[in-house]
Amino acid sequence: MRLLDFSSKDIGIDLGTANILITLRGKGIVLREPAVVAIDQATSDIVSTGSEAKEMLGRTPESIRAVRPMREGVIADFTATGLMLKNMLRKVCRKYNAGKPRVVVGVPSGISEVEERAVQEAFLQAGAKEVYLIDEPMASAIGAGLNVLEPNGKMIVDIGGGTTEVAVISLGGIVTSTSIKVAGDAIDEAIIAYLKRKQNIVIGQAAAENLKIELGCAMPLVSEVVKEIRGRDIDTGLPKNIEIYSKQIQEAMEKPIGEIIEAIINTLANTPPELSADILQNGIYLSGGGALIRNLDTLVTLKTGVKAFVADSPLECVTIGTGKTLENFEKLKKILLNRKYNH
Repeated sequence: MRLLDFSSKDIGIDLGTANILITLRGKGIVLREPAVVAIDQATSDIVSTGSEAKEMLGRTPESIRAVRPMREGVIADFTATGLMLKNMLRKVCRKYNAGKPRVVVGVPSGISEVEERAVQEAFLQAGAKEVYLIDEPMASAIGAGLNVLEPNGKMIVDIGGGTTEVAVISLGGIVTSTSIKVAGDAIDEAIIAYLKRKQNIVIGQAAAENLKIELGCAMPLVSEVVKEIRGRDIDTGLPKNIEIYSKQIQEAMEKPIGEIIEAIINTLANTPPELSADILQNGIYLSGGGALIRNLDTLVTLKTGVKAFVADSPLECVTIGTGKTLENFEKLKKILLNRKYNH
């Protein structure tokens, strides 16, 4: 009975720049929320977290601060992150009676020891009993269904909100990797800058994200898609509506997508020949929200000469990977970053 009780308290977390996903052993994904928190400036209490807080971004009075406390895959605002995690973890633990859980967290592969410590502290303060860290690309590869323990090279490209992680994995370790701070957020910013420059209109980040999702493509679409957007005219300062076409958004996204492909090519160039041969055979797996950009897999295939595949459930790969790690803890614990933190 104790064993069952213990296993039910295992929680896997994808601590993303844009979204936080939590999986509970035996239950699957139990929470999926934007990584946003709204805080009352006077009392430092949480007003809301997740979707409700995201709605407030750019719309709050002075008394409330709505922030995305994660930047480029790491904690930028420690206090806000702590409050957000405590709130989300409490929600899950209360609903599923998880007590003080054992936690496995996906972190960017380029994270420093100071940043690792900050992540671990945030979770211990949020109520975790033990905290283990796993490289995001490793968790993503496991979540994409790849066997990371065998002596066979696999390449995973995890395009999140704040970072793109490219890694070659073999024998349960990352052989070579590249982590760049160009991902979903950078693409949104490129769209904002493009519309400002070419259309003389200012839009917010949420509108840019919607354009990326609805019109975004890495190569021209077979049939052009159009959408009307509302923004602020730069010259008059007044609101105005304009029509935007998918080819314009493709043009806006060209530079950041080019940088992501460059990171893939650089990683392939640093891969030992035996593993390069494996990758040519196995292909390149794309995960994270960025994997959903239309025609990106085709462009990667074209630029690298290696077949690219979009992983099943790309948005959930890291979380699914942390969950599978907990399910096969004894077998997979050697792939965890070899520091365990507990109270």
